[in-house]
Amino acid sequence: MNASQGEFFISVDVETSGPSPGKHSLLAIGACTVADPSQTFYIELKPVNLTADPQAQAIHGLSLAALLETGTDPQKAMESLAAWLDQVTPAGSCPVFVAFNAPFDWMFVCDYFHRYLGRNPFGHAALDIKSLFMGITRSPWSGTSLDEVSRVILDGQRISHHALEDALI
Repeated sequence: MNASQGEFFISVDVETSGPSPGKHSLLAIGACTVADPSQTFYIELKPVNLTADPQAQAIHGLSLAALLETGTDPQKAMESLAAWLDQVTPAGSCPVFVAFNAPFDWMFVCDYFHRYLGRNPFGHAALDIKSLFMGITRSPWSGTSLDEVSRVILDGQRISHHALEDALI
């Protein structure tokens, strides 16, 4: 991005079959524009394999077997996300990936964009809400859990582990 281009913030959340994009599948992507949260994107993907971490599966409840039948092919899913980003990002601006615990969500989205499209429309960086919260509140890293951030900012609202619902929070 050059200095004349603006930044356009996109809140993103993902659900996966485990902690590593090299070993596990990206199962769902939810996104909304920060400027107008009614502009949303949601897609469920076919898993690339059946490797699953039981803890991850218990959190989101997505079925790998069901997604093999109903999920979108990862190539088409990433093409759809890229097209949506092009549609909602104003001319002259670049989309900025924003997430709570961005390193986790980012690594899956970045990996899938490069794996299936050969490029990442977000570029090579992400804005992490945990780090932002830490800087603003001067809390230690241990004070940036989702429960703590929710208590301070969201009146205790809990996440649902549905990618779009969580991106909207």
